[in-house]
Amino acid sequence: MDEATKSRLTKEGIRIYDVADFEGMRVAGQLAARILDEIADMIQPGVTTAAINQVITDKVDEAGAKSATIGYKGYQHASCISVNHVVCHGIPGPKVLKDGDILNVDVTVIVDGWFGDTSRMYVAGKLGRKAERLIQVTHDALMKGIEVVKPGNTFGDIGYAIQKYVEANRMSVVRDFCGHGLGRVFHAPPNVLHYGRPGTGAVLEEGMIFTIEPMVNLGRPETKVLADDWTAVTRDKSLSAQFEHSVGVTSDGVEIFTPSPAGRFHPTYD
Repeated sequence: MDEATKSRLTKEGIRIYDVADFEGMRVAGQLAARILDEIADMIQPGVTTAAINQVITDKVDEAGAKSATIGYKGYQHASCISVNHVVCHGIPGPKVLKDGDILNVDVTVIVDGWFGDTSRMYVAGKLGRKAERLIQVTHDALMKGIEVVKPGNTFGDIGYAIQKYVEANRMSVVRDFCGHGLGRVFHAPPNVLHYGRPGTGAVLEEGMIFTIEPMVNLGRPETKVLADDWTAVTRDKSLSAQFEHSVGVTSDGVEIFTPSPAGRFHPTYD
């Protein structure tokens, strides 16, 4: 019997995978993370987001994997690249990066039917102080959310940990977008909110697989989607940042499937 057939659904429609399925998620997650490592050095002032996306496309192809985003609801790129006040779903194109730009690059690959989904922040040139603080708070908020992932806690606990930390730093959590179930499908229950109340929402169980991907704004949390039906921006034009990991609930905690092989998940890693 294929191990994936052993999965079941909770009453909330959340799939519980067999522990053996985690190996497929590790392989897919590590490919996505490695690709994000390998593009880091090319992100400099003067580079276009289209050029970054082309390198990502080539690396997915070279690995014998598939891009989950090419063809998804008509999207035609292997990455989303969101610069400065773009919150998420930025479309790669002719935009030239300028000194001090911050950007999130989001990649999802499919390897043997498993989806590896991750994103992280980069800086083109010199990092400004406000942007540096935003990036740090967003990174740390993700990790605080991950820290509470274990059987018996709830999805509300995850959201609360993120929201409490972000708002204590006088920033705001985007509420219009959220994390999601993952595994052999790109998007599935549950919606993983990055705000919430402790003890609310579905209870975490061993075998759940999902993303946590908080978007944090320097200004207000409201967003709007541009006429291309993809690009989401902050309504007040404030800077936005995002980090994303794919995770699985283990018997006593959490496994991150998308750690950076080179230790470059944070842009100021050195």
